[in-house]
Amino acid sequence: MASQPLLLLILDLTGTFAFAINGALTAIRATRLDIVGVVTLGMITGLGGGTIRDVFLNALPPATFVDWRYLLTAACGGLLAFGLSSVLDRLSTPILVLDAVGLSVFAVLGASKAIGLDFGYAQAMIVGTITACGGGTLRDLLILRIPTVLRSELYAIPALVAAAITAVLIHFDAYGIGTSLCAAAVCFLIRMIGVRYDLNAPEPPRRREHG
Repeated sequence: MASQPLLLLILDLTGTFAFAINGALTAIRATRLDIVGVVTLGMITGLGGGTIRDVFLNALPPATFVDWRYLLTAACGGLLAFGLSSVLDRLSTPILVLDAVGLSVFAVLGASKAIGLDFGYAQAMIVGTITACGGGTLRDLLILRIPTVLRSELYAIPALVAAAITAVLIHFDAYGIGTSLCAAAVCFLIRMIGVRYDLNAPEPPRRREHG
């Protein structure tokens, strides 16, 4: 991580912060937890995807445990959500927007890190998607909720699209700060359009009722 360009590091920390706030707010809305529980779930949401990514890529120890900035950023996000819970726990829009920001940033950075470690493009797309969805999945499991990524919402698909765009950009040597932001913006846009218009991923055909 030390060799990562400054803006990409900022984006990585921004995604961590956004996911940490989202995880903590989701915990507050879904459960009755004390400050330890709220901050812990925020940190797991913010750091979980990156940790899973680094384990998959054998980039050990994970960056979240090497660079103190990740732990501090995630903890601050959880604490901020806890402190503002009386206002934010009644608002669904900030949670959705923050979740979409984290999803977008992590999908791009996860894919780019995989390719940077000489993994194939297909594998990078999978890793990018897992990076984007991993923290939220751990959060949902801990609060006994079906993970968002497994429901019919457009969630994993936007992350996969952003990871695919990232792989294409790197293949054609066009990956940079501006283009990585564009890839993240595509993910964010698809996710928010899905939320706004209640669009869902394809579901299996329902059995017809007889009788």
